[in-house]
Amino acid sequence: MMSSAQIYKTLETPCEGQYKEKGSRFLAFGFPASSEECIRELLGTLKKKFFDARHICYAYRLGPEGEIQRANDSGEPFSTAGKPILGQLLSFDLTNVLMVVVRYFGGIKLGTGGLIQAYKSAARDALEHAVIIEKKVLETLDLQFTYEQTDQVMRAVQNTGAQIVEQTYTDGPLPCRLTVRVPPTERQTLLSAVNP
Repeated sequence: MMSSAQIYKTLETPCEGQYKEKGSRFLAFGFPASSEECIRELLGTLKKKFFDARHICYAYRLGPEGEIQRANDSGEPFSTAGKPILGQLLSFDLTNVLMVVVRYFGGIKLGTGGLIQAYKSAARDALEHAVIIEKKVLETLDLQFTYEQTDQVMRAVQNTGAQIVEQTYTDGPLPCRLTVRVPPTERQTLLSAVNP
């Protein structure tokens, strides 16, 4: 059985939600995201799409244990937008996720408490409509071995549940090269198959 550190929860597909308060509309969009580069691209796309919105606030968590987390208020008063959005990602125990809430101002100020509740509610609505999945933590290994070791290595790959990313053959003393994604607990098993 895997420990909780070897499994994390994330979104399977993008999700949407919304919240309305005193004429303001809060549109929430959740995305699976694996890197800060991916997040920058998603934010750029949303900023172009919602160029007329007053605020585009967001939060994200990255890494199997949410080691990287950020929140952005996008001009709203300090900690009234990004922090409540991040709070929902934490509440749902999600990582490798970007949550964006776009606000269209309705003409009536909501106050600090109202803003916190609105951003929190919009993010929660999106996550309540999301497909949340569990994923295994995997690390990438590059294995090099001889032709004679191929059966042994492939058996170890199958037994450990490793995923083959790339398989190549070259000239030289170790002509077979295999790039795999493997659970950290199975790393040594694979390395032992290559270096008995």
